[in-house]
Amino acid sequence: MSVNIPFGKAGMTLHADLSNAEILESHIGELKATDTEDGLVQAAMANPIDSPRLKELAVGKTSCTIIISDHTRPVASKHIIPAMLSELREGNPSIDITLLVATGFHRPSSKEELVAKLGQDIVDRERIVIHNSRDASSNVKIGVLPSGAACVIDKIAAKADLLVAEGFIEPHFFAGFSGGRKSVLPGISDQVTVLGNHCSKFIDSPYARTGVLDGNPLHKDMLAAAEMAHLAYIVNVIIDEDKRVVDAFAGNPVTAHRQGCDLLLKYCKVKPAKRGDIVISSNGGYPLDQNLYQSSKAIATAETCAGEDGVIIMCASCIDGFGGTHFERLMFSGTIDEILERLSKIPPKETIPEMWCVQIFTRIMKKHRIILVTTYLDHRMVQRVNMIPASSPDEALAMAYIMKGRDAKVVVIPDGVATLVVK
Repeated sequence: MSVNIPFGKAGMTLHADLSNAEILESHIGELKATDTEDGLVQAAMANPIDSPRLKELAVGKTSCTIIISDHTRPVASKHIIPAMLSELREGNPSIDITLLVATGFHRPSSKEELVAKLGQDIVDRERIVIHNSRDASSNVKIGVLPSGAACVIDKIAAKADLLVAEGFIEPHFFAGFSGGRKSVLPGISDQVTVLGNHCSKFIDSPYARTGVLDGNPLHKDMLAAAEMAHLAYIVNVIIDEDKRVVDAFAGNPVTAHRQGCDLLLKYCKVKPAKRGDIVISSNGGYPLDQNLYQSSKAIATAETCAGEDGVIIMCASCIDGFGGTHFERLMFSGTIDEILERLSKIPPKETIPEMWCVQIFTRIMKKHRIILVTTYLDHRMVQRVNMIPASSPDEALAMAYIMKGRDAKVVVIPDGVATLVVK
């Protein structure tokens, strides 16, 4: 028996004996597209949920900012943005449009990455600005969030007569689901707002988990930020394993997003027969497995079905390395217990950039050994961050069998980002 594991752009195959394994996969493949990708987006925009059409919202407006995803998100921007631009100009040919790249706390997208995402024509023709969360001069305070953190967003978005966003919906390991309100927070928010929202207290909340919106303190702040920013309209899509659009939702940022989440939940939710002694997962391949920082998403998925002292095998190319200087420095800053203790004592207003993923990694590493399958990170560096390096899934599983025995129960989650494991 063999299992294909998403890894980088090519993937990897697990060839080992899996006679005692359970494969957990989302059922997103059962959600069949009823039209082309362009057709699905256009149909959703023609029938917006709890909202006027985008062309109607554009009437009488001088400027519009479209929040677009960055290079780390497999959003079908080539199918969404042309449709949004066309309808905006149909409603108001003279409207001034800016595409604002929602980098959140990520590095800036390169021109090559924007061309790959949007197409050469749009990159050449449209005004594109990359948000900078670390440049206070380019951001402005618009209010105070329920958590007490200042709500500071990009000035371009704050000044726009009309603010809209694209995005895609997938399970998210502490915000519940991606998409919708996340275009604003963290997408185009200042670091002071992102840090306040991603504080240790919120990350520790039992409601800050995959698939959970109600009671989730991060989600509550994100909703408030989107409302304060006057986010008026979204186009969010659901994609399959091949990153193709299989459904689309347009309209009201709250209700359109929630409808998408509710539908996705039906297809991505799985329940293991029992907890695994060994759990194998991936971050869904490129672009989500570009760095170790992003790979915390699939680690969190594996955690939900790993038994006591279970071994987690994480497959991620990490072509971009660790993914952030703060993340890297914190991961190297001590033992697991030392890091956890330090992070737990940091108040919300002093949150360190990227510490939330360190907090999640160390929380999981305190309970489970992690074998990291990577072909780009130096294996000596992997060892220094308290993980065990491997070059292939087969090699990693052989190591795990030595730790847990040949009779170990194995759970394989090929795509740990697209799969929502329930207990």
